[in-house]
Amino acid sequence: MKRVVVALALAVAVYFAVQGGEYSTTDLFRQRTRERMLRASIDTLQHRVDSLRALKLRLATDPALQERVAREVNGMVRGDKELLYRFTDSATASGAER
Repeated sequence: MKRVVVALALAVAVYFAVQGGEYSTTDLFRQRTRERMLRASIDTLQHRVDSLRALKLRLATDPALQERVAREVNGMVRGDKELLYRFTDSATASGAER
């Protein structure tokens, strides 16, 4: 009987050592998984920041890219050499007149 009580007490002590306390072993595994996910997210965001920095540098220094952006985004044309035609849907045009 004494051996059963000692074995049970030892089993409870081992269980508490592994799972007890503020953070259990399963919490530790969850935290490690979350850390891996966050590191992957940080890595992805860092790649996006790097590519945006490269684009910013190109926009500041590349005249061909500046012209392309001016044409596509702002609808700009070259002086009197070009004409810009804008086509609208008739439903959109009639809604804009109201």
